[in-house]
Amino acid sequence: MPTVVRKNREPLLEVRRDILHAVSWQVRSNVWSPPTDVYETAEAYVVRMEIAGMRDEDFDISVENDTLYISGSRSDSPQKRAYHQMEIRFGKFAAAVGLPAPVNVDLARAEYQDGFLVVTLPKARPSQVKVE
Repeated sequence: MPTVVRKNREPLLEVRRDILHAVSWQVRSNVWSPPTDVYETAEAYVVRMEIAGMRDEDFDISVENDTLYISGSRSDSPQKRAYHQMEIRFGKFAAAVGLPAPVNVDLARAEYQDGFLVVTLPKARPSQVKVE
């Protein structure tokens, strides 16, 4: 099971998924962003990323300044190929998801199964919110 870690350092990602889509897929970037859903239940915020061909240890997941960061790298086969169509992205990927409210990172969990990474971030109760 991937681990969700709270990190206290400058944000690693300044560019959001919207920018990638705004400049179109034809722009070659060293970092790409997998399809990601974000939804809310009564108890938690849930981030679901579609990213097949990975292992638990391939993900780096952290929470900083009310933002969830997910990154990693998906390897392609070393075999040389002459593609006629190529839509599956490989290499480094990253996603930054703004969290709408404080979460309890200590109770967060991440599960990778059937090509989906699901990160569940329980909502912080008012007594758990740290005022800085």
